[in-house]
Order: sequence, then C-alpha cells, then structure tokens
Amino acid sequence: MNTRLVKFLPAWQWLQHYNSGKFKSDILSALIVIAMLVPQGMAYAMLAGLPPIMGLYASILPMIIYAMVGGSPTLSIGPVAIISMMTFATLSPLFEVGSAVYIEAACLLALMVGVISLLLGVFRFGFLIQLISHPVIKSFIIASAVLIALGQFKFLVDIPLQANNIPEFLWSIWQYIRFSSVETLIFGILSLLFLIFIPKLLNTQSVQNWIGNTAFISKALPLVLVVLSITAVYFFNLNEIGIKTVGEIPSGFPPIRIPHWNAELIWTLLPGAAMIAMVSFVESLSIAQATALQQRSQLNSNQELVALGLSNVSAGLSSGFPVTGSLSRTVVNADSGAKTPLAGVFSSLLIVIVSLYFTDFFRDLPLAILAATIIVSIWKLVDFKPFIETWHYSKADGIAMWITFFGVVCIDISTGLVIGIISTFILLLWRISRPHIAVIGLLEGTQHFKNVQRHSVLTSSRVISMRVDENLSFLNAHTLKGFLINTISQHVDLEHVVINCSSVSAIDFSALEMLEDINNELIKLNIKLNFSEVKGPVMDKLQDSKLLQHLSGKIYLTHFQAMQALSPEML
Repeated sequence: MNTRLVKFLPAWQWLQHYNSGKFKSDILSALIVIAMLVPQGMAYAMLAGLPPIMGLYASILPMIIYAMVGGSPTLSIGPVAIISMMTFATLSPLFEVGSAVYIEAACLLALMVGVISLLLGVFRFGFLIQLISHPVIKSFIIASAVLIALGQFKFLVDIPLQANNIPEFLWSIWQYIRFSSVETLIFGILSLLFLIFIPKLLNTQSVQNWIGNTAFISKALPLVLVVLSITAVYFFNLNEIGIKTVGEIPSGFPPIRIPHWNAELIWTLLPGAAMIAMVSFVESLSIAQATALQQRSQLNSNQELVALGLSNVSAGLSSGFPVTGSLSRTVVNADSGAKTPLAGVFSSLLIVIVSLYFTDFFRDLPLAILAATIIVSIWKLVDFKPFIETWHYSKADGIAMWITFFGVVCIDISTGLVIGIISTFILLLWRISRPHIAVIGLLEGTQHFKNVQRHSVLTSSRVISMRVDENLSFLNAHTLKGFLINTISQHVDLEHVVINCSSVSAIDFSALEMLEDINNELIKLNIKLNFSEVKGPVMDKLQDSKLLQHLSGKIYLTHFQAMQALSPEML
C-alpha cells in the first residue's frame, strides 16, 4: 500500500521523515526564492501581456500541487520567460492584449496545457521527450531568449515595439523610434547597469572581506531594485515626467473558477497549448534531471508529466497562466539549501501574504524595472558557443540548430520550433538513408575485423567482407545494394560475399526483398551470399522470409568462422 501511495503521491515518502532541521533549511530557501519570485512573476506576467498580479497568482497553487505529486525536491514551478512569450505569441493574434477576453483565454490556455500534460502522463507518453533533439531545444531557448529580450525594449523606450520576430522588431523601431521617451530610457539603462554591475561588485574579494558572504544579497538584488525604484517614484514624483508604473493591483486570494470556454475557442487554442505543453515538459524535466543527478534523487518522466499537468490545471483554475520549472529559481532553491519540496510550499504561502497585504506597495513600480529584470535574467541564456561546438561535432545537428534559430527569430517562436523539429527528423532520415558501410579485413594475429581504409588488414581476392553499421530498412536498402554493386565490380575473381550484421538490430520487409534480389543477382554471377554475426531479432525476420530458402551461401556464428571456411589460406 505504501509503495503504491509513494508512486502516486511522492510527497508521502519525504513527509514521513520531515524534521525541524529540514524545516529551517526549507524556510530559509523559501525566503531567498521569494526575493526573486515576486519581481520575476510580475515581469513574466507582463511579458505574457497580462496584469502583473497574475504572475503572483500563477506562483501559488502550482508550487503547492507540484510539491505533493512531483518528484524533484528542489524544482521551482511558476511563470518563466519562454512559456510567457509563447503564451503571448498564441493569444496576441486572437485577442486584444490585456483585455478581459485575453485574460480569460490565458487561464483557459493554462487549463488546456495542464489537461494535455496530464493525459500524456496518465497514458505514459513521457518517452516523447526523446523525440526532440537536444541541439534543437538548446537553439530554441537561445532564439527565444533573443526575442524575449528584444520584446522588453518597448518598456525601456515607452513605444509600442513589436517583437514576434526580428524583421517585425526592426520595422517597428523605424516607425516609432522618434516617439521614444528619453526619461524612461535613462531610467531603464540605470536599472540595467544596476543589475549587471552591482553583482560583479558584490563578488569582488574586497567587498566580501568587508561584509562577508554576499550570495543572498546578489540573489535579492531584483527585489532591492524594485524597492528603490518604488521609493524614487513616490518621493520624486517620477510618474509626472513620463515614467510609467504598474498602477493599481487588486489584492486578495485568486478566485477559483473554471475559465469561460467553448468548442471553437478550444480548437483555436489547441495548437498553441500543445506546443506550450511540449516545451514546458522538456524544460521542466531537463531542469529536474540536472538537480536530481546532483542530489541522487529518482525521477519518473510520466509522473513529472502528471505533476506538471496538475500544476497547470491549478494555474488555470486560479486566474493564472501556463507555468513550468524555472531554471534560475530552481538553482537558487538548491544552492540555498532546500531539503524538500516543502520549500516551494513555503514560497507560495509567502506569495499569498504578498497578494493579500502588499499589492498596494507595488502600485508605483516602474514598468522599465520589470523589463530590465527580464532582460538581465534572460540574456544569460544567449550564448552562441553551442552553435559552433555542435557544428564542429555534427554538421547535421548544426544545420538543425541554425534552422531552428532563424525560424524562431525570423518567423515566430512556435513556427520556429516546429520547423526545428521537422528539420531534425528530415536530417535523421537522411542520416539513416546513408549508413556507414565498410569493407573489412582481418587484423593480423587476432580474430578482429576492421575497415580496410583505416587499418592494415589481411584480405582475400576470393572473398569480400563488408559491415553495415545501421539497421536495414527501406531508407537505406538501395544504398547498400549500390555499394555492393560498386564493390563487386572491382573484383573479378570473387566467389563469396560476406555481410557482417553485428551492427544490425532490425530489418524491414523492403530490406529483406533487397537482399533476396542481391542473392539472385549474385547467383547469376556464380557468387555466393553469406551472413555472419546475425542478431536474434534479425534472424527471426530472416527465418520468416524466403531468403533462407534460396540463400546461395551460409550464415556463420562469427565472422572469423566465415573466413576460416571460405578463405582458410588467409589465416
């Protein structure tokens, strides 16, 4: 019973061993995380085109739900930049940004993302993460980070810039740059400089010798900047010179309700919801796996899908928008000593207190501050070294990365990801269709056979040995046949062909037909076709085919045995 309960409710395992020491660590971690979460949550809500308070709403129930059913002890669930950007990209073409129907659609979108994730988890589709190339995901995150950073410049210059893609961004700059606010720009630049250079100053040895460990202060700097900017606006009446602020923020606990929906609206939002569900799962699981490896904890991808699904359902029901695991907050959570998921629960309870009693404090918060917070936090992800490294390692993966990047920055965030995934599969099929095939020979003094182009080996004029380093299918059957024809044409005294199948784990009907054709053609040339080191699943397929009935040669257990029988003089 306990095993089954732990499987569906992982919290039961750590709740049984919870103590005061873990409580102290978790509460301290929650205080540190909340210093990041409040300004980030409000900023990411603004990025999604939503009222800032919704960023706080989206940080309450999802974290509590994940703590109960999620597997990672340190993963921080809530609003993140990429998902906020995708939410904006999904909703902005359909509704007026910030309108009541836009807000309602955002809640419905979160609910749909949750239901999709939940269904995938219940029906054990967690393996789907393996179908998305890591280089593509990395490129998608970098490209999204570029668009997110560019999208915040409209708050730094107070003009309606569009940033769904770079061409659109450049065109809107050309249209509106003359209307920009110099005062807001100066305020925004000062905020950026504060967030960039103050952490570097705090990390210097002289400062640390003076005031001690500065890690907490560095992590709380966004909140410090929020407090300083609100104070400046209040005492110096900066809003009178054009510095725009958040304005009135409603207080209280988010209302629990099902967002308005109809079949047409669901059908319209479904593609965007599916994309967000996929990206949120990939991002969340990647972050959770990284921390799980460090903490030696176990993760189940299907259980994580269920946890992420329930978290998004709770976000949709509590006036939030789609959420996922946050890399920055998770790292801070782990580094600050969080022992259990209860640290996330404490963070959400602190958010409740902020939502109930401190919303008036944020009324004078400049929008430029939230924009600067997003730009600084997201720009850390913009790194082009992976593109160069991947290109040097694999041209195919490098091409997929660049296709994804330009698709995102030149078209839009969702279309770019789809293009990247499609390009990955196309390149994968291209790679499979051109398998590595090598003529092999015997390493003298051993029983090992190696590529004749890479090693000095023994060969026979009467026997050609070749190895196929790929499963045989309709994609590469003709490639193997063409290689065999070209190789045979260069050997006039040939009597036997031996195909080493040590790297072949599967074979389809098209490949079997191709082998039958090759066997028939070789018989006409008085050449026998042989196989060696055939694996069990492949042998099962061969036995079910007509090939073995008409095979001119034999099937040998090892390649060395084949050469012993067919060319003993070589040994």
